[in-house]
Amino acid sequence: MAIVETERRQEEELTPERLLHDDPKGAPAKIAVFQYVTVAVFIFLISGFWKLQVQNPDVYSEAAERNRIKSTPVLAARGKILDRDGRIIVDNKASYALLLNRDSISYDHIPAICDALQLDPAELTKKVHRMRSAPQIIIKDQLSRDEIAWIESHQDADTYPEMQLIQSWRRQYPQDGFAAHVTGYVGEIAEAELNSPQFIDYKQGDIIGKDGLEKQYDQVLRGVNGQQRVLVDNMGHERQMEDAQVATPGKDLKTTLDLDIQAVAELSLQNNRGAVVALDPRSGEILAMVSRPTYDLNKFTGRISRADWNEISNNPAKPLLNRAIQAQLAPGSTFKPLMAIAGLESGVVDDKTDFHCPGGASFYGHYFACHLKHGHGDITLHRAISQSCDVYFYNVGNRLGIDRIAHYAEMAGIGHKTGIDLPGETQGTMPSIKWKMRLARQKWYAGETISVAIGQGAVTVSPLQIAAALSGLGEGGLWYKPHMLAGQPTTLVSQGNFKPENLDSVVSGMYGVVNEGGTGRAAYLPNVKVCGKTGTAQVAATERTKGAKMHSSLANNAWFVGYAPMDKPEIAVVALFENGEESYNAVPIVRDVIKAYFDKKSRDKNLSAGNQYAAPSLLYPRALAAAVWNPLARSLF
Repeated sequence: MAIVETERRQEEELTPERLLHDDPKGAPAKIAVFQYVTVAVFIFLISGFWKLQVQNPDVYSEAAERNRIKSTPVLAARGKILDRDGRIIVDNKASYALLLNRDSISYDHIPAICDALQLDPAELTKKVHRMRSAPQIIIKDQLSRDEIAWIESHQDADTYPEMQLIQSWRRQYPQDGFAAHVTGYVGEIAEAELNSPQFIDYKQGDIIGKDGLEKQYDQVLRGVNGQQRVLVDNMGHERQMEDAQVATPGKDLKTTLDLDIQAVAELSLQNNRGAVVALDPRSGEILAMVSRPTYDLNKFTGRISRADWNEISNNPAKPLLNRAIQAQLAPGSTFKPLMAIAGLESGVVDDKTDFHCPGGASFYGHYFACHLKHGHGDITLHRAISQSCDVYFYNVGNRLGIDRIAHYAEMAGIGHKTGIDLPGETQGTMPSIKWKMRLARQKWYAGETISVAIGQGAVTVSPLQIAAALSGLGEGGLWYKPHMLAGQPTTLVSQGNFKPENLDSVVSGMYGVVNEGGTGRAAYLPNVKVCGKTGTAQVAATERTKGAKMHSSLANNAWFVGYAPMDKPEIAVVALFENGEESYNAVPIVRDVIKAYFDKKSRDKNLSAGNQYAAPSLLYPRALAAAVWNPLARSLF
């Protein structure tokens, strides 16, 4: 009976009424909490469905589509770069590339992939992180046969599903740096470039022009990639090919370059530091442009190795510098024809004015030597130009003053960019009173003008600038904008309304440089009237250069500018031989290029006269074949 009584009492203690009586506030609070939690979960689910079905349906549809459709890029070939006769300078080579699909990348697979393809795992990992927004990442092109075989045997969905083999195009440049500074090279777009408004239509992994014509005309040369869509199952296996979007190749770029003239210019300069530019004074068309030292463009077509980049960028000879448009050097005596026209037009001298040259002269308490130690004696303008008498032009400069010199020099383009359609051109320097005050907050001293009068002191030019300046005198005081693109309209940028007799006096003096035993007599050609002007420009003070050997960093720079024919110039050529010591070392370079031009013209004329097909001639096929790359030699020659 006692046990039964105890159980009855326990049941009475556990009744709901008893519980409510013991804790009248606890149950409603717990029920309320439960209700709030239920409502919150319901709202969370509703908001999720709202975002999925109403706010962002496209995002999730695309994600689902990517699981069903695999898209593969069809890479577009870049346009070729051609010379004026349509011959190929830069071409494309078909190859295969490996890309990784972002959605399938496994970092555990990277070491094995790198080991098979001889890649750096750390570099590839960085690239994958850097290109996190790209759906596909090309990690290597120009694959070897063994690499292609390995990829084909391992790219299935069960082994390395991220790997995909695609056809690609690799840029093929001339060997030995032929025309390297003109054509430029391509490379993968950098992060900093992607942030520029200029590249708003580009994305990570795109290949763009980095220098030269490749950069200047990237929008022309660049093609539009296509796309191949493939239906895949839930395991990633390809089931059905869908319609492909065909790639649109880039447009070919026809330039004003002449491969024959370019080859002769390259071979004439050889391995010396310097530059050669040949242009048509009548239009500004660039026929040849060479800069030495050069570099192998084909190292840049993929991702250049760190060792190769360090070797090129740290070279003290600066092979990346396009000396033809970026060097800023004293022009030396090539500046004297501009001094002559300035003096004649200003009326401070005429063609009969003579000065006495005993080997030097004193101005403002300083002695300025002439290059001829024993002097030229009494000398007038014609012989002063042909024999390059410094004392004569010291006197002309002293009479003119720096601002009048600057006026005529700037008219010819000195101190200004020519506007050539190549990136990175420098403007050089033409000093004046305002220039020095703006730059150094100092007055201009008359003694400084004496050095400028012979192309020394603060005046600096690029080879292209001085070639355009002097050829414009031969063209009658007309200066046209230099350009590389064939078919581009001729643009007159400056015109000097000079007296014909003054122009004749200057041109006559330049004719004497070559044809009357002047300083450039080595440029003489028997059937062509060549005009020119030599220049020897100091790199350092004379006392420092005593005993300096040719090619040393202290030896003088050698210049020669020539054009022909005398009456109606068709070609102008400048040669800069850095540290060439004496100007006569630059003269044969210009002579050979001018001769090549007229030899080719004569040959083509003879072919036409004989009713034969006047195909573009090759003056030196063996030399040209040696200068230009062998892989495309057949297409070129």
